[in-house]
Amino acid sequence: DVSPVVAGLIGATVLVVSVSVTVFVWTCCHQQAEKKHKTPPYKFIHMLKGISIYPETLSNKKKINRMRRDKKGPAKEGGRGSLLVDAAESGLVDPEKALDGPPHVDQLPIKVDYGDELSPDQSLTPGGSKTSSPSSPGDDVMLGELTFSVDYNFPKKALVVTIQEAHGLPVMDEHTQSSDPYIKMTILPDKRHRVKTRVLRKTLEPVFDETFTFYGIPYSQLQDLVLHFLVLSFDRFSRDDVIGEVMVPLAGVDPSTGKVQLTREILKRNIQKCVSRGELQVSLSYQPVAQRMTVVVLKARHLPKMDITGLSDPYVKVNVYYGRKRIAKKKTHVKKCTLNPIFNESFIYDIPADLLPDISIEFLVIDFDRTTKNEVVGRLILGAHSGSAAGAEHWRQVCDSPRKAVAKWHNLSEY
Repeated sequence: DVSPVVAGLIGATVLVVSVSVTVFVWTCCHQQAEKKHKTPPYKFIHMLKGISIYPETLSNKKKINRMRRDKKGPAKEGGRGSLLVDAAESGLVDPEKALDGPPHVDQLPIKVDYGDELSPDQSLTPGGSKTSSPSSPGDDVMLGELTFSVDYNFPKKALVVTIQEAHGLPVMDEHTQSSDPYIKMTILPDKRHRVKTRVLRKTLEPVFDETFTFYGIPYSQLQDLVLHFLVLSFDRFSRDDVIGEVMVPLAGVDPSTGKVQLTREILKRNIQKCVSRGELQVSLSYQPVAQRMTVVVLKARHLPKMDITGLSDPYVKVNVYYGRKRIAKKKTHVKKCTLNPIFNESFIYDIPADLLPDISIEFLVIDFDRTTKNEVVGRLILGAHSGSAAGAEHWRQVCDSPRKAVAKWHNLSEY
């Protein structure tokens, strides 16, 4: 026989456990149902001739690599130039996981093989837009037309943009008398949506037929958005050629009644539209005896808001170029939730004095994102290909004042 007190305790315990399990199961099912039916903001689906390339999320790396398969050329082994880099250079660590330690030292090459292939995903080399090259279109050359369509899916709150084709593109490759065009598209002003088409080889009349569906865009906000199409030609051995751009304010487009097809003339890229993206303070000093350049990334201020929270998670990527060839790259730590980060991180590079006139240092301020692709906030170039008078003056002072650290603030330009 069990006493009434013990029986009551056992019954109460069984009741509490049953209620807890029921609540837990109900909560899990409810959260699963919400996640299944909820459409996350800033997600897009990419349709290539009716085939879904991005049917799920952007975090699926295999599907992202599938889109870029034709952009990655075979890596060449060997080369005349010897690139002597410290062990840390061969394995770049994640900005968040980088450990504090002594400054990194890179040995820059004296001989460089310019035949080495550069990946199109690498950063643009300094030296300004490539439209200034002899093979690039001039002011009096027609750059062609771009045909695309805009639609809106009201049930899913999604903007649908189809990049159809381009006509009359200029010749960007004198050797083949053709081009390898592709298109990058951005939704302004936030630039949170960045997509690109595949590369079509050796054609001046490309037919892309690629559809991008952007979720999480209310119809009421369409009037404030601008579609920016950047038309480029892929270059296997150098940075890609910029053919031109197309800007389409959605204030003059009404997709509420159905798909709107548009054809716009491709215009020469307006470099003057680049606005300040904040400021970066860097310090440089050159030791002529040791033949070493010390680069210190000090801090940044007034960076634009890149996250939904109104803040950013910035870090700085430092690329060193010898002529037009990138030969070293380093990263600072990520500074969480700030628009005015303080880095105070230094990097040391061995640079012979006779190579200084051909050296450029590129600083890319990047917003770290755990779920999507990191976005470049702004860029600064110092050295042989500095794009501003302030940058050229800073580099001149460093070269003329050996053993002296010269620190200056610089406005970041648009990338």
